[in-house]
Amino acid sequence: MSNTLAFPMYAVNRADNEALWQAVQSLLLARGVSAGPSSETDLLAHWQEPDVILSQTCGYPLVTLLPDVQVVGCFHYAAPGCDGIHYRSFLVAREEDKHRTLADFRGRRAVCNSLDSQSGYNVLRKMVTPLAVNGRFFAHAHVSGSHRQSLIDVRRGVGDIAAIDCVTHALLLRHEPQLLDGLAVIDRSPLAPGLPLITSPGTTPATLRALREALNALVTAPEYRAVCAATLIGGFSEASRQTYSLLLDWRDEAERSGLLGL
Repeated sequence: MSNTLAFPMYAVNRADNEALWQAVQSLLLARGVSAGPSSETDLLAHWQEPDVILSQTCGYPLVTLLPDVQVVGCFHYAAPGCDGIHYRSFLVAREEDKHRTLADFRGRRAVCNSLDSQSGYNVLRKMVTPLAVNGRFFAHAHVSGSHRQSLIDVRRGVGDIAAIDCVTHALLLRHEPQLLDGLAVIDRSPLAPGLPLITSPGTTPATLRALREALNALVTAPEYRAVCAATLIGGFSEASRQTYSLLLDWRDEAERSGLLGL
């Protein structure tokens, strides 16, 4: 069984994502760690692969669905809304609603990319918790399957508001700006720790050190500057599972208020 390497979360542009994959594969190989692509298309199954040497997940599934994986660290992203390893979501609505506040969307329809998403679901629950009445705020919410589709659904009027990862927003603005036509950012979420880079529970301490060395080299070596710029990567910091405990606090706050969904 060979080690698997993947960057599935911000793959807006296939060529840029492939260049990132190849750069990290080369850096790992130089440190004695071989890696190939994963054949698993289901994200949760991929993150749980016993041979995953490096992948990127979302913070919310990390703390709710992936109790055994090890956290390697987190990239810093050079996108509006980011600060070090932290990122946020933008609340996006149609242009006609650009002067409204979140409170004005009471009784309207939300769109979220996935119920295990920090940036599209957990953060939206966090923001509407103080506005909810009897555990409800929106009249209806539906799951779109991706941030990209959430934007399409809001534009088409299938929903009225969505929380969009600010890094995804920046990448779509660069590569598919037409998706944002007719849409406006009406608010920003609080900062949260960004998408964690993970490795399997069986990865040894020596290999974990090699992973962190490779990622530090990625963000500092001049030959990888273009790869990082294309994927908005501006740095790397080591992190631990404890870094993401805030996300459980947000979930628990919503559930204590009676807000079990949106």
